[in-house]
Amino acid sequence: MAAAALAPVTRQVSGRATPSPAPSGPENVQPLVAAVAELPVLDASGRRVPFGALFRERRAVVIFVRHFLCYICKEYVEDLAKIPKSFLQEANVTLIVIGQSSYHHIEPFCKLTGYSHEIYVDPEREIYKKLGMKRGEEIASSVSDISGESPHIKSNILSGSIWSLWRAVTGPLFDFQGDPVQQGGTLILGPGDNIHYIHRDRNRLDHKPINSVLQLVGVQHVDFTSRPSVIHV
Repeated sequence: MAAAALAPVTRQVSGRATPSPAPSGPENVQPLVAAVAELPVLDASGRRVPFGALFRERRAVVIFVRHFLCYICKEYVEDLAKIPKSFLQEANVTLIVIGQSSYHHIEPFCKLTGYSHEIYVDPEREIYKKLGMKRGEEIASSVSDISGESPHIKSNILSGSIWSLWRAVTGPLFDFQGDPVQQGGTLILGPGDNIHYIHRDRNRLDHKPINSVLQLVGVQHVDFTSRPSVIHV
Protein backbone atom coordinates (compact mmCIF):
# COMPACT_ATOMS: atom_id res chain seq x y z
CA MET A 1 0.00 0.00 0.00
CA ALA A 2 2.87 2.39 0.78
CA ALA A 3 4.20 1.95 -2.74
CA ALA A 4 0.82 2.90 -4.16
CA ALA A 5 0.82 6.10 -2.13
CA LEU A 6 4.16 7.16 -3.57
CA ALA A 7 3.15 6.56 -7.19
CA PRO A 8 2.44 9.75 -9.17
CA VAL A 9 -1.14 10.88 -9.55
CA THR A 10 -1.92 10.49 -13.23
CA ARG A 11 -5.00 12.70 -13.60
CA GLN A 12 -5.84 16.27 -12.86
CA VAL A 13 -8.85 18.38 -13.70
CA SER A 14 -9.81 22.00 -13.86
CA GLY A 15 -13.28 23.33 -13.20
CA ARG A 16 -14.82 21.10 -15.87
CA ALA A 17 -17.21 18.43 -14.69
CA THR A 18 -15.48 15.52 -16.45
CA PRO A 19 -11.82 14.85 -15.59
CA SER A 20 -9.57 14.28 -18.55
CA PRO A 21 -6.55 11.98 -18.46
CA ALA A 22 -3.13 13.54 -18.27
CA PRO A 23 0.23 11.85 -18.80
CA SER A 24 2.05 10.56 -15.76
CA GLY A 25 5.48 11.80 -14.82
CA PRO A 26 7.03 15.18 -13.85
CA GLU A 27 4.94 17.09 -16.40
CA ASN A 28 1.83 16.14 -14.42
CA VAL A 29 2.92 18.13 -11.35
CA GLN A 30 2.34 21.87 -11.06
CA PRO A 31 4.24 24.00 -8.53
CA LEU A 32 2.26 25.83 -5.87
CA VAL A 33 3.21 29.50 -5.91
CA ALA A 34 5.32 30.35 -2.86
CA ALA A 35 3.11 33.32 -1.99
CA VAL A 36 0.14 30.95 -1.68
CA ALA A 37 2.06 28.42 0.43
CA GLU A 38 2.95 31.20 2.85
CA LEU A 39 -0.64 32.35 3.39
CA PRO A 40 -1.99 31.38 6.83
CA VAL A 41 -4.86 29.13 7.80
CA LEU A 42 -6.23 29.01 11.34
CA ASP A 43 -6.85 25.94 13.47
CA ALA A 44 -9.63 25.49 16.05
CA SER A 45 -7.70 27.49 18.64
CA GLY A 46 -7.00 30.39 16.27
CA ARG A 47 -3.34 29.45 15.76
CA ARG A 48 -1.98 30.59 12.40
CA VAL A 49 -0.31 27.90 10.27
CA PRO A 50 1.27 28.48 6.83
CA PHE A 51 -0.83 26.69 4.22
CA GLY A 52 2.25 25.04 2.72
CA ALA A 53 3.26 23.56 6.08
CA LEU A 54 0.20 21.30 5.98
CA PHE A 55 1.65 19.17 3.19
CA ARG A 56 5.36 19.99 3.12
CA GLU A 57 6.38 16.57 4.46
CA ARG A 58 3.45 14.46 3.27
CA ARG A 59 0.85 13.98 0.58
CA ALA A 60 -2.51 15.51 1.42
CA VAL A 61 -6.03 15.50 0.06
CA VAL A 62 -7.26 19.04 0.74
CA ILE A 63 -11.00 19.75 0.50
CA PHE A 64 -12.11 23.39 0.38
CA VAL A 65 -15.78 23.62 1.40
CA ARG A 66 -18.27 26.39 0.65
CA HIS A 67 -19.25 27.41 4.18
CA PHE A 68 -20.06 25.61 7.41
CA LEU A 69 -23.82 26.28 7.23
CA CYS A 70 -24.08 24.72 3.77
CA TYR A 71 -26.06 21.50 4.22
CA ILE A 72 -24.36 19.97 1.17
CA CYS A 73 -20.95 20.66 2.70
CA LYS A 74 -22.15 19.27 6.02
CA GLU A 75 -23.30 16.01 4.44
CA TYR A 76 -20.15 15.74 2.32
CA VAL A 77 -17.97 16.20 5.41
CA GLU A 78 -20.08 13.64 7.28
CA ASP A 79 -18.95 11.14 4.67
CA LEU A 80 -15.34 12.34 4.87
CA ALA A 81 -15.61 11.58 8.59
CA LYS A 82 -16.32 7.93 7.73
CA ILE A 83 -12.86 7.44 6.19
CA PRO A 84 -10.90 5.31 8.68
CA LYS A 85 -7.68 6.91 9.82
CA SER A 86 -6.01 3.54 9.32
CA PHE A 87 -6.79 3.71 5.58
CA LEU A 88 -5.04 7.09 5.34
CA GLN A 89 -2.10 5.97 7.45
CA GLU A 90 -1.55 2.88 5.30
CA ALA A 91 -1.27 5.10 2.22
CA ASN A 92 0.76 7.79 4.06
CA VAL A 93 -1.85 10.39 3.16
CA THR A 94 -3.50 13.03 5.31
CA LEU A 95 -7.01 14.44 4.86
CA ILE A 96 -7.59 18.15 5.40
CA VAL A 97 -10.78 20.22 5.24
CA ILE A 98 -10.55 23.99 4.88
CA GLY A 99 -13.51 26.29 5.45
CA GLN A 100 -13.83 30.06 5.20
CA SER A 101 -15.55 30.98 8.46
CA SER A 102 -14.19 32.19 11.77
CA TYR A 103 -12.12 29.58 13.58
CA HIS A 104 -14.75 29.66 16.37
CA HIS A 105 -17.02 27.60 14.12
CA ILE A 106 -14.58 24.72 13.65
CA GLU A 107 -15.32 22.82 16.85
CA PRO A 108 -19.14 22.99 16.55
CA PHE A 109 -18.91 21.90 12.89
CA CYS A 110 -16.75 18.91 13.81
CA LYS A 111 -19.18 17.90 16.55
CA LEU A 112 -22.08 18.21 14.13
CA THR A 113 -20.46 16.11 11.39
CA GLY A 114 -18.38 13.69 13.47
CA TYR A 115 -15.29 14.82 11.52
CA SER A 116 -12.03 14.08 13.37
CA HIS A 117 -9.40 14.55 10.65
CA GLU A 118 -7.50 17.83 10.18
CA ILE A 119 -9.50 21.02 9.63
CA TYR A 120 -8.61 24.71 9.27
CA VAL A 121 -10.19 27.94 8.07
CA ASP A 122 -9.21 30.70 5.65
CA PRO A 123 -11.48 33.50 6.97
CA GLU A 124 -10.48 36.11 4.40
CA ARG A 125 -10.69 33.58 1.54
CA GLU A 126 -7.22 34.57 0.38
CA ILE A 127 -6.22 31.02 -0.51
CA TYR A 128 -9.58 30.41 -2.19
CA LYS A 129 -8.94 33.48 -4.36
CA LYS A 130 -5.32 32.65 -5.16
CA LEU A 131 -6.27 29.11 -6.19
CA GLY A 132 -9.02 30.42 -8.46
CA MET A 133 -11.97 28.99 -6.55
CA LYS A 134 -15.20 30.22 -8.11
CA ARG A 135 -17.92 32.46 -6.65
CA GLY A 136 -21.54 32.02 -7.71
CA GLU A 137 -23.37 29.13 -9.34
CA GLU A 138 -22.09 28.36 -12.84
CA ILE A 139 -25.10 26.16 -13.64
CA ALA A 140 -28.20 27.45 -11.86
CA SER A 141 -30.37 24.49 -12.86
CA SER A 142 -28.14 22.12 -10.92
CA VAL A 143 -29.65 23.17 -7.60
CA SER A 144 -33.29 22.68 -8.58
CA ASP A 145 -33.30 19.09 -7.39
CA ILE A 146 -30.36 17.46 -5.67
CA SER A 147 -31.91 14.03 -5.29
CA GLY A 148 -29.65 11.48 -6.97
CA GLU A 149 -27.04 14.07 -8.01
CA SER A 150 -24.35 13.01 -5.55
CA PRO A 151 -23.52 9.84 -3.61
CA HIS A 152 -22.89 12.05 -0.57
CA ILE A 153 -26.04 14.19 -0.39
CA LYS A 154 -28.91 12.96 1.78
CA SER A 155 -31.28 15.95 1.85
CA ASN A 156 -33.26 17.65 -0.87
CA ILE A 157 -32.88 21.38 -1.43
CA LEU A 158 -35.94 22.36 0.64
CA SER A 159 -35.24 20.30 3.72
CA GLY A 160 -31.52 21.05 3.53
CA SER A 161 -32.03 24.80 3.23
CA ILE A 162 -34.49 24.86 6.12
CA TRP A 163 -32.02 22.97 8.30
CA SER A 164 -29.19 25.38 7.34
CA LEU A 165 -31.34 28.40 8.22
CA TRP A 166 -32.30 26.81 11.52
CA ARG A 167 -28.65 26.30 12.42
CA ALA A 168 -27.95 29.93 11.52
CA VAL A 169 -30.69 31.44 13.71
CA THR A 170 -30.12 29.11 16.67
CA GLY A 171 -26.34 29.46 16.72
CA PRO A 172 -24.55 31.70 19.25
CA LEU A 173 -23.95 34.25 16.48
CA PHE A 174 -26.31 34.79 13.57
CA ASP A 175 -24.05 34.54 10.56
CA PHE A 176 -23.61 32.35 7.49
CA GLN A 177 -20.19 31.11 8.65
CA GLY A 178 -18.58 32.21 5.40
CA ASP A 179 -19.42 33.76 2.03
CA PRO A 180 -22.59 31.89 0.90
CA VAL A 181 -21.72 32.20 -2.81
CA GLN A 182 -18.13 30.98 -2.50
CA GLN A 183 -17.50 27.58 -4.09
CA GLY A 184 -14.94 25.06 -2.94
CA GLY A 185 -12.68 22.50 -4.56
CA THR A 186 -10.40 19.51 -4.12
CA LEU A 187 -6.62 19.31 -4.39
CA ILE A 188 -3.95 16.67 -3.97
CA LEU A 189 -0.80 18.36 -2.71
CA GLY A 190 2.71 17.51 -1.52
CA PRO A 191 5.05 16.46 -0.34
CA GLY A 192 6.58 19.85 -0.95
CA ASP A 193 4.86 22.65 -2.84
CA ASN A 194 3.49 20.44 -5.61
CA ILE A 195 -0.06 20.31 -6.98
CA HIS A 196 -0.84 16.85 -8.37
CA TYR A 197 -4.56 17.36 -8.91
CA ILE A 198 -6.99 20.27 -8.68
CA HIS A 199 -10.73 20.46 -9.18
CA ARG A 200 -12.59 23.75 -8.74
CA ASP A 201 -16.27 23.26 -8.01
CA ARG A 202 -18.54 25.03 -10.51
CA ASN A 203 -21.49 25.01 -8.12
CA ARG A 204 -22.54 23.55 -4.78
CA LEU A 205 -23.14 20.09 -6.28
CA ASP A 206 -19.90 19.83 -8.24
CA HIS A 207 -17.75 18.29 -5.49
CA LYS A 208 -15.77 15.20 -6.47
CA PRO A 209 -17.00 11.78 -5.30
CA ILE A 210 -14.80 10.90 -2.36
CA ASN A 211 -13.78 7.44 -3.52
CA SER A 212 -12.61 8.77 -6.89
CA VAL A 213 -10.21 11.09 -5.05
CA LEU A 214 -9.07 8.41 -2.60
CA GLN A 215 -8.29 6.13 -5.53
CA LEU A 216 -5.86 8.68 -6.93
CA VAL A 217 -3.77 8.60 -3.75
CA GLY A 218 -3.92 4.85 -3.18
CA VAL A 219 -6.40 4.91 -0.27
CA GLN A 220 -8.83 2.01 0.09
CA HIS A 221 -12.40 2.31 -1.14
CA VAL A 222 -14.89 3.36 1.57
CA ASP A 223 -18.50 2.18 1.74
CA PHE A 224 -20.75 5.24 2.15
CA THR A 225 -24.05 3.42 1.57
CA SER A 226 -25.00 2.80 5.18
CA ARG A 227 -27.00 5.96 5.80
CA PRO A 228 -30.64 7.06 5.91
CA SER A 229 -32.70 7.48 2.76
CA VAL A 230 -33.41 10.92 1.29
CA ILE A 231 -36.39 12.56 2.98
CA HIS A 232 -38.54 14.78 0.76
CA VAL A 233 -40.66 17.44 2.41
